[in-house]
Amino acid sequence: MKKRILNVLGALLLCLGPAAAAQGTLILATTTSTQDSGLLDVLVPMFQKQTGIKVKTIAVGSGQAMAMGRKGEADVLLVHSPDAERAFMAEGFGLRRRLVMHNDFVVLGPAADPAGLKGTPSAAAAFRKLSAGAVTFVSRADQSGTHAQEKKLWKSAGFDPAGRPWYLETGQGMGATLNVAAEKKACTLSDRGTYLAMRKTLGLVILVEGDPSLANIYHVIELEPAKCPKTNAAAGKAFADFMVSAPVQEVIRTFGVDTFGSPLFFPDAGKKDE
Repeated sequence: MKKRILNVLGALLLCLGPAAAAQGTLILATTTSTQDSGLLDVLVPMFQKQTGIKVKTIAVGSGQAMAMGRKGEADVLLVHSPDAERAFMAEGFGLRRRLVMHNDFVVLGPAADPAGLKGTPSAAAAFRKLSAGAVTFVSRADQSGTHAQEKKLWKSAGFDPAGRPWYLETGQGMGATLNVAAEKKACTLSDRGTYLAMRKTLGLVILVEGDPSLANIYHVIELEPAKCPKTNAAAGKAFADFMVSAPVQEVIRTFGVDTFGSPLFFPDAGKKDE
């Protein structure tokens, strides 16, 4: 009987793989949009229940999340700043990077649209209009994926807004920045998921959307143990595997539909970035 029990336990461990071997607490460094949208409120309890691994979530900008990874202060990353992610991998800090999901960025502002953004043919054209300073623009200015995208859009518009009196930098996450933009009746750049989750309290509307340059793509990154020896690599792999698993991808596909009438994210596991 004892031998049979041991065999069954052994089989379970083989099925669970790294998740069963992982112990203790997993430190997840992630972007604020995954937290502010409410997605992690669903996924983290699922992961903890399935694996027994306690998750400590640190929601910061993607740039800060990768800085934590470089210092060995996180076990796994869930981020959305592709250019910075590729640099992170090239530096050898990432063991494996996998596509998880996407949504898009939107330009928000008051319904009166004082900058005349509605109907502009591209996001770059919209940012050229914003450069006139007819309305305050609120920037996260926190080296997040959203901030990186914003800087690319200003560059494509051929304009540097730094130091302009109408350019307000919060240095905070997406939720806090949206609240500031709402208070100031200003424009800002947001991921669609966080905006939809907070829309009822903001009084801001989508003025620009649908441009391919506004794509917002999320990856999960396992850290390289050789670079970060204190990393809980088994737990990190368990979380990364969890994020790209079929059941979690189905949760992502339907998350937000009941509340907002449309999903906040779209699952992409197994696809190529292109």
